[in-house]
Amino acid sequence: MDEPQEPQDPQVRSLDARSLRGLAHPLRIQLLDILRFRGPATASQLAAELGESSGATSYHLRQLAVHGFIEDAPERGKGRERWWKAAHKGLSFDDALLTDADPDVRGAADLYLHEVATSQGRDLSTWLGNRLTWPGEWNRTWDMSSATLRLTPELTRELVEKMHELVETYRDRAAGEDDADTAQVRIHTRAFPLATDLTDSTDLTDSTD
Repeated sequence: MDEPQEPQDPQVRSLDARSLRGLAHPLRIQLLDILRFRGPATASQLAAELGESSGATSYHLRQLAVHGFIEDAPERGKGRERWWKAAHKGLSFDDALLTDADPDVRGAADLYLHEVATSQGRDLSTWLGNRLTWPGEWNRTWDMSSATLRLTPELTRELVEKMHELVETYRDRAAGEDDADTAQVRIHTRAFPLATDLTDSTDLTDSTD
């Protein structure tokens, strides 16, 4: 008997082959990230933010809308410009897309994952460059650490799932957005095997001020 499946969060978009090919473009991924994390914006505002032409951002925004990633934000549309907002709060990626029979799908999956990795690196670089403009409390609480463990695939999956579960327990604990002490905090988790013959070890590098 199949185990019961947990219901899919309607605010999390599950990427399939078609939607992935509609998203797998560097500019589209950047546009979607800004709309998800900063809220509604116009093509002109996004063009200025990313150093692109408004024609380019308009085109890629329309493509994101065709594939259901974004939608109109009519509550903001008081002028002639069209406002856009993200249609979902998150995305989920099926690893099976990396081994899809269609090489175009595999290529789109690979591009998407590399763009996500680039985006995460950009987030960290931006923080490192701007962190001294933040209050001292934030400079004493951030983290950039790594750990190297010898694990089986099963133990790695267990560890990843437990990390995700822990993050979820903090999702609704923060004060409201109008609280001056809160900020959006980005949590990156990464787990992947290394092609080495290292013995079992743990290497933890703590963040420094």
